[in-house]
Amino acid sequence: MHPPLRALLLLVVLWASLLPARTSGRTPAPPGPTAALLQALGLPDALRGAPTPRPVPPLMWRLFRRREPPEARASPRRTHPGAPLRPCHVEELGVPGNIVRHVQDRGAAARPPAAAAGQCPEWTVEFDLSAVDAAERATRARLELRFAEAAGAGGWELSVARAAGPAGAGPLLLRQAVAAPGSSVRAELLDAAWARNASIPRSVRLTVALRPRLPGACAHLAEASLLLVTLDPRLCHPLARPRRHTEPAVGGGPGDACRARRLYVSFREVGWHRWVIAPRGFLANYCQGQCALPVALPGPAGPPALNHAVLRALLHAAAPGSHDLPCCVPGRLSPISVLFFDNSDNVVLRHYEDMVVDECSCR
Repeated sequence: MHPPLRALLLLVVLWASLLPARTSGRTPAPPGPTAALLQALGLPDALRGAPTPRPVPPLMWRLFRRREPPEARASPRRTHPGAPLRPCHVEELGVPGNIVRHVQDRGAAARPPAAAAGQCPEWTVEFDLSAVDAAERATRARLELRFAEAAGAGGWELSVARAAGPAGAGPLLLRQAVAAPGSSVRAELLDAAWARNASIPRSVRLTVALRPRLPGACAHLAEASLLLVTLDPRLCHPLARPRRHTEPAVGGGPGDACRARRLYVSFREVGWHRWVIAPRGFLANYCQGQCALPVALPGPAGPPALNHAVLRALLHAAAPGSHDLPCCVPGRLSPISVLFFDNSDNVVLRHYEDMVVDECSCR
């Protein structure tokens, strides 16, 4: 078996080994190659079995589909000309970032069943952020609240404070006017709940209240979530190339020449389909073939060859037994984006660089 193909098959085996039985709590990554793969993918823990099913928020679908390569879509779409995707930037939200999380509220059990007489209720919302790596920096932390219909003239006022702790009530973080508790109410927590350049806390517990400015009916909280956008500089390549709009050429030239060979990785085959929402798989491809002359020379369409590779090919042609040929390696790589459930059943959109071999060259 050719070494590049053997390495890819080994990667598939490692991927399949990342799924021990689902348990409570965090599972540290085991040592060895599996831990190295987890670290390369930015996953501190092994993902555990099937998540608890829940609907994927429409915004997360829109963010993923904008980054999905056209050849993987069921129906072709066109990206608006003149608006290319920038690396490590979430254009729809207007902030830098390469990881987007939709974090569900875990504080529903602590909410009061009813309000005191003559008062509108307060609700405790809690978000588990323990899966966020220490290297990540938040660029947006948007609290999203959905209230049941409630009539009230004169507008409403939303207040968000830290939840009460052993020392008593927490400080007020923000207060803002709300015209009406319609489909959703949003509040930006960044610079209010924690400093922009500070480490993200492991969890956030907040007290939320929505009160009418004039006496009237109270609104009732139906759902709470946190949209968290972070930037992990380790996963951000300033010179990253965008995903190609066509499937890379995997043919042409002599059969044994260095070129990209087609390899489709199915998440179902490697056991990741239980928690990967989309895509179902991707064209990873691999490089295979000889780098003898004239293949090792620069081509008009492919990446330029290194002078060192050309020199090695010339030496091999002059004395085949004394010098090895250059190696056939990826010359152009492109990223993919994956939408998945993490160990806390939160929906995560993550950008992975250098996952697809588009072109091969001799090095």
